[in-house]
Amino acid sequence: MEKSRARLQAKAARAAAHNPAAAIELIRHFPATRFKGAVIGGFWPIQSEIDPRPLMEALEALGHRLALPCTPRRGKPLTFRTWSFGAPLKKGPHHTREPFPENAELKPDLILVPLLAFTARGERLGYGGGYYDRTLSQLRVKKPIFACGVAYAAQEAASLPTGAHDAPLSGMLTEQEFREF
Repeated sequence: MEKSRARLQAKAARAAAHNPAAAIELIRHFPATRFKGAVIGGFWPIQSEIDPRPLMEALEALGHRLALPCTPRRGKPLTFRTWSFGAPLKKGPHHTREPFPENAELKPDLILVPLLAFTARGERLGYGGGYYDRTLSQLRVKKPIFACGVAYAAQEAASLPTGAHDAPLSGMLTEQEFREF
C-alpha cells in the first residue's frame, strides 16, 4: 500500500475515533515513574489528533520540564524549545502553536510523537514531511531518546508502508494502554 493512500485511510480512522474525553485516559496509562525527571518534548494537537496537553500538564505538575517543537524550513529537524502551561505561544506552520524563538532550546529525553497510524512493531505513519524522522535520527546519535507515539487505539494498523529513513517508535500510548516495542 502506498503512503498517500495509507494516510487517507489513517485520517478517516482517526476522525472516526476522535473523542476529546480520551485525552484524560492518557494520564492514567502513562508510566510516569519510569520516566521520572525526563525532559518531555510534547506537541500541540492539530485536526482530530488525540490531545496530549492534559498529560503534559500532569507531567509538568510532577516536575518534568516541557518543550514544544518549532517547525523549521522543509528538510530540517525540529527544534524543541522550553514551554510551560500559561506561557504564550506563536502560530506555527500546519496550524500548530509553538514557543517563541527566544525560549531556550532543550534536547528532550522523551518525545511524544503525533502520528496518523502505527503498528505493533513500532512503525509510524506521519504526515509526510519527515520532521520527526529527521529529529529522532539526529537526537539518537547524541543520547538515547524514547519516542512515544500518542494516538487513539483505533489508529493501529496491521502493516504500514515504511522506508529505511522512517525512525521507529520506542513505545505507544493510547487511551487504552501504554506499551513498549
